[in-house]
Amino acid sequence: MAEMAGGKGAGDLKLINIAGRRVSPLGIGTWNIGNDKTREQTEIDAISLGLNQGVQVIDTAEMYGHGKSELLVGKSIKNFSRENLFLISKVLPENASIDKLPKSLDKTLKRLDVDQIDLYLLHWQGSVPIEETVIAMEEMKKIGKIKSWGVSNFDTNDLKKLFQLPFGKNCAANQVKYNVTDRGIEYDLLPFMNKNNIPLIAYSPILKGNISDLNNEKKEILEDISRNHQVSVFQILLAWTIREGNTISIPKSGDLKHMQDNVDALNITLSKTELSKIDSVFTKPQSKQKLALW
Repeated sequence: MAEMAGGKGAGDLKLINIAGRRVSPLGIGTWNIGNDKTREQTEIDAISLGLNQGVQVIDTAEMYGHGKSELLVGKSIKNFSRENLFLISKVLPENASIDKLPKSLDKTLKRLDVDQIDLYLLHWQGSVPIEETVIAMEEMKKIGKIKSWGVSNFDTNDLKKLFQLPFGKNCAANQVKYNVTDRGIEYDLLPFMNKNNIPLIAYSPILKGNISDLNNEKKEILEDISRNHQVSVFQILLAWTIREGNTISIPKSGDLKHMQDNVDALNITLSKTELSKIDSVFTKPQSKQKLALW
């Protein structure tokens, strides 16, 4: 029997407010998890390790493996206390209509084997009017199948339009790509979200585990900082994304070592000098940039 989630270890002093909950800034990303049957137990063990150390947020989507990710998450959480988990899933834009969203949600709930999602996100904008999606989301919240709803891949103007709709300000979060090389949201999107108390959920926080495209100067600075803390470069990248205390970062965590590394990264505090060194090579945006995707 697995232990209950919510124990110490996953950022006890850095909890983030989201949808009326206070949760660890580390989440568990599940993109491409659940696709390979031979890795199923390894992936379940990794998720369990994170939950046993206080991680609460698990991020999945109906798109991931056409539901296979949600199925694996369902298997991973079955022995954990539901009230200590914070489950996020996402609906595809073509399924975000008044007629289709409830059906997609029911399938997600069945795969996860739960009665309610903590946060249900529109994965990205499509042809269904956002007005209709908001109505559908509010109805699902009203009947108790979701606790809250939010969006993903919304830029500043998208959020401003959303906020002008009836119930639009009920949006509980925005999930976008954010890491040291994709900092465009710092120019206007992140300040707008902070002003309106919309938490950031950051995907691809550790460059998908690949720093090979970075130039030597960038690598050397990251490696120097990682040596100073006696951790990996990827742990430094993860610590950087949650440095401000307003972000939930969701790296993929498909094996025990990566999961433990992610949890341990919550204990890293980057100094002002180290942050300045990072800023010197991964520069802050000086103008509006197109929202980074995938």
